[in-house]
Amino acid sequence: MQRISSVVTPYLKICLNLQLYFLFMAQTAEKVSETKQAKKTPKPEAAFTADTYLFWYEKMLLMRRFEEKSAQLYGTAIRGFLHLYIGQEAIAAGMLTAIQPGDKVITAYRDHAHAIGMGIPAKEVMAELYGKSTGCSKGKGGSMHMFSKEHNFFGGHGIVGAQIPMGAGIAFAEKYNKTGNICLCFMGDGAVRQGALHETFTLAMLWKLPVIFICENNEYGMGTAVERTTNVPDLYKIGSAYEMPSFQVNGMECEAVHQAISEAAARARDFTPTFLEIKTYRYKGHSMSDPAKYRTREELDEYKAKDPIDLVLHTIQNQGFATEEQINNINDKVKAEVEEAVQFAEQSPYPDPSEIYADIYKEEDYPYLKD
Repeated sequence: MQRISSVVTPYLKICLNLQLYFLFMAQTAEKVSETKQAKKTPKPEAAFTADTYLFWYEKMLLMRRFEEKSAQLYGTAIRGFLHLYIGQEAIAAGMLTAIQPGDKVITAYRDHAHAIGMGIPAKEVMAELYGKSTGCSKGKGGSMHMFSKEHNFFGGHGIVGAQIPMGAGIAFAEKYNKTGNICLCFMGDGAVRQGALHETFTLAMLWKLPVIFICENNEYGMGTAVERTTNVPDLYKIGSAYEMPSFQVNGMECEAVHQAISEAAARARDFTPTFLEIKTYRYKGHSMSDPAKYRTREELDEYKAKDPIDLVLHTIQNQGFATEEQINNINDKVKAEVEEAVQFAEQSPYPDPSEIYADIYKEEDYPYLKD
């Protein structure tokens, strides 16, 4: 036994040492792999260029300051309905860097930011709010009906959900004409309840349309919380009934919005629709007439703490993408643009009464009774 033990014991020691050696090597390799992976994976802040972050900052700031000024003018120079987008700007800004020239956008009545983002000059949007003839809809549309074929922006629609089948129609035209362009169809969470959405989803998948359906879920349809209207509060799941690729997105971050829409755009150009539920929050009421008493101050402050403009500005400053002087120059530029827009609107004329029947039918002469 002693002879066997004297042979086996060194052997066991060798095996044990080998096990310890291989375990050490495996752990070392794992750490090296993790280190390499960490080096390969960029931080979220560094995933986009300085130019992109500065573009987002300037666009969102213009949208915000424009609407803040609109709110100040409401009831005097601006009348009628006024639905503000304040708090949701990351969606419109993130979308802009994810699409291509020629792509079309259509949305509901909370449309000022989309219109400005798509390139309609702020002064023409302001003039439209004033009801002036120099507005983008010649003063006849007002807040809810911004429009510019030149800038590929197709509204601005006041009827809840009306733009959803129209968005599919635009996508159908792009496919039929083989343009390579896509349509981004925006809607609020309240519009998801419309039957037109389900009819449109059916045809969009059947006809393989180049469209992205985007639900800007700000948690309230007018004054009613999403949870009170459905047993499926994660609205993106609705798309699964049509086997449509569907995702939920953080709408307070431009990066997340850009990434989601970029991926959806690639699918759309390959004729596969996508449904995105982009979670966001509006700081103001449903419209200027809504005091928003259905929510708490604590809830509002929670979202303001992750304000999209502040998040982008923090990244710019943290990464050294711009000096304080450059940031101040952007702030001054935006302020001047808004002031110019107000001055332009105030000095513009109202539409001539003779224009009341123009732009209704394709015929130059209105062919029906006018009395």
